[in-house]
Amino acid sequence: MATYPIDTIRAQFPALERRHNGLPAAYFDGPGGSQVVAGCIDAMAGYMRRGGANLHGGFPSSVETEAVIREARSAMADLLSAEPDEIAFGANATTLLYHVARGLALDWRPGDEIVVTELDHRGNVDPWLAVAAERGVTVRWLPVDLQTFSLDLDALDARITPRTRLVAVGLASNAVGTINDVARVAARAHQVGALVAVDAVQAVPHFAVDFPALGADLLTCSAYKFFGPHLGVVAIRRELFDRLQAPRLVPAPAQAPDKLETGTLNHEGLAGLPAAVGFIASLGEGADRRARIRAGYAALEAHEDRLAGKIRAALEGMPGVRLYQAPAGVRKTPTVALTVAGQAPSEVCRRVLQASSVFVADGNFYAWTLAEKLGLNGSGGWVRAGLNPYNSAEEADRFIDAMAGLAR
Repeated sequence: MATYPIDTIRAQFPALERRHNGLPAAYFDGPGGSQVVAGCIDAMAGYMRRGGANLHGGFPSSVETEAVIREARSAMADLLSAEPDEIAFGANATTLLYHVARGLALDWRPGDEIVVTELDHRGNVDPWLAVAAERGVTVRWLPVDLQTFSLDLDALDARITPRTRLVAVGLASNAVGTINDVARVAARAHQVGALVAVDAVQAVPHFAVDFPALGADLLTCSAYKFFGPHLGVVAIRRELFDRLQAPRLVPAPAQAPDKLETGTLNHEGLAGLPAAVGFIASLGEGADRRARIRAGYAALEAHEDRLAGKIRAALEGMPGVRLYQAPAGVRKTPTVALTVAGQAPSEVCRRVLQASSVFVADGNFYAWTLAEKLGLNGSGGWVRAGLNPYNSAEEADRFIDAMAGLAR
């Protein structure tokens, strides 16, 4: 689109009407969870107002609920370039990974190996560590380069061996924003017959993710990070999904994807999910929903990159401010991690909030290993500012001014 319609976009997010200390609230906490688009809120409320039901009934509300689930699968399949029967839902990405990990590890044996990374959110580390400990499997770590805040891909050949059963890697860092070359990792893993588990939680809100093109065997994301309800989503390559063993009740469906969805799903959340996908598609044009999604991502990514570039450029010149980011030329999400000399991250967030009504967060954000290697876990971690499509240049200026006041 020729001009990014920021005013039209902001009008679709009711949370932006909130005010704090006399100013409109500016939500820069997107990496922890985005605000919800109005169409999603309306769809969830509409489902509950019409009357919900559980599945397999012959009455209208049950039939309608089954249609809701089918449409949610279809929408997520279009978003990820997957197939509807490769999509399953759960409480969140971490919970889904614990279930999937348990099923995949049933045939692992002592002497087998898995690979996890030092850059990842622990949600794509600890489920694999847990089943490795249960099965007596060796864990190898793909290191992070602390100068570039990127994975050391030169170590791939040494870490991934013929004994490797699975490689778990994040597509984008939730702490420092680095976008990883997952396709390269997957290619090496597949050379030795290993599976590849991709954490795309921080990627899906910001750029188009093509599940098969990445070489992923399974991929997780969370709808509440991309303008929707609190739902976890996993895409699993069909052949792998068919043979995945999942704990289930005896009468429950044994086929994919239903076999992974234990108990009753969040039906109202699933009713809202297509509207979240539809918001992204509304930013682009194309012959079908998948094409509009790709075009929509191109528009929002360009907007977010402009704002993030402006913020990074301003912060780099401020005394006492340290940015934790990959070098220029390395692709990044609009997530900015920083510390301020002599000030605890929690205090920086409090002062930014007081001065500008910008909501930023502090901590290690479960990127525990990276924070530990940087010596930040004992000092409060980072300040993290993350952008979304509804953030404006005026909000970016407010944040920059507040940070400049702190630096002075």
